[in-house]
Amino acid sequence: MSEKVKKQMDELAKLITEYKLSEATIEADSFKMSMRKSAPRMVAMSTQTMAVGHDEESHVDAGPIVEAAPVQQGTPISSPMTGIYYSSSSPSSPPFVNEGDTVTAGQVVGLIEAMKVFNEIHSTVSGIVKKLCAESGQIVNPGDPLLYIG
Repeated sequence: MSEKVKKQMDELAKLITEYKLSEATIEADSFKMSMRKSAPRMVAMSTQTMAVGHDEESHVDAGPIVEAAPVQQGTPISSPMTGIYYSSSSPSSPPFVNEGDTVTAGQVVGLIEAMKVFNEIHSTVSGIVKKLCAESGQIVNPGDPLLYIG
């Protein structure tokens, strides 16, 4: 692999990290490179005793791999679209909600800017804000949880 390609790969990886992107593509002349960042997976494994025989081979049977179920924080309010999430109506305004705040169904809990249009995000349930997941200014994708209400 040439040094030029390695440098472009490093730059693309840096952009993905810096802008918290899930994927990015660089295209120039006859060259095209895409990178996709996958979400980290938590894996729980069952441990069994190592079987050691008198022959030359030994093996470990770790059993089936089971993915750990995510801990439920409450009802997620998820992003309906790709865009930039904002927790307040302007940089000098207080956030729409904070952790511990009580919200009602239909209340505005954030904004998502897509194509220069600000879209209000409304709570679908009433309750207490348990966890804020998205940071203001962060790019969000459809289905990304913005906050949890319990």
